[in-house]
Amino acid sequence: MTLSLRLRAAIVSIALLAVFLGAWHLATRGTGTAANMSPEYAKLMGLTATQGKSAMPGPVDVGAKLWEHLKRPFYDNGPNDKGLGIQLAYSMGRVALGYFIAVVVAIPLGFLIGMSPLISKALDPFIQVLKPISPLAWMPLALYTIKDSSISAIFVIFICSVWPMLLNTAFGVASVRKEWINVARTLEVGTVRRAFTVILPAAAPTILTGMRISIGIAWLVIVAAEMLVGGTGIGYFVWNEWNNLSITNVIIAILLIGIVGMLLDQVLARFTRMVTFPE
Repeated sequence: MTLSLRLRAAIVSIALLAVFLGAWHLATRGTGTAANMSPEYAKLMGLTATQGKSAMPGPVDVGAKLWEHLKRPFYDNGPNDKGLGIQLAYSMGRVALGYFIAVVVAIPLGFLIGMSPLISKALDPFIQVLKPISPLAWMPLALYTIKDSSISAIFVIFICSVWPMLLNTAFGVASVRKEWINVARTLEVGTVRRAFTVILPAAAPTILTGMRISIGIAWLVIVAAEMLVGGTGIGYFVWNEWNNLSITNVIIAILLIGIVGMLLDQVLARFTRMVTFPE
């Protein structure tokens, strides 16, 4: 992408953001009778100061509240009152652990499936049955057997992360050009060495694509899982603030969920580009 194109894209993005914020501000500013009256006259007419105003906070309100959170991101005033930094740390820790376990399981198993038609045919019925099951459907069973909400959430992250990595790894390994494998066999390269020196470099872009898909799904699922299990995490924060009718905090949490998800995706995208187009 040329510098000129990037600059123009940035200008268009800023313009769209400005239009969105302006429309949001106009849509949420007070337009009712009491909002246009002085406080004394509104009181005389028996109206409250908030009648006629939108219940949805505007961008200024959200920005001010966000600044308060950013000034004290790691405060801890008890079980139901923790800073956004702590909540995000809990969520990212669960995602990281569940995702890492999925990587350890999915990539070796994907190699085995991709390299062995027999294993591929044998495991295919199990994969086809288990893959469509919603990760959250496993939550009651996990809570019943594990009896720990945090570990159950990690298990759900593992379940939702494993399938894209497994299938992409198997596809990437099976798609490696047969000529390369035959040359390695002719040179009497062992199976393990062949997997690392021939198959892995060729399948790496496809494997990383699966890992990128998995991290996005994992971040989506952790929010829903934490809403169910409660305790800590950004998902629990959203649900708790909804119960407190703090729509401003809900909007802030939604914004942060989106930003963190984008950053996680960009990290994997960067790795994918490094492997696909090495400098």
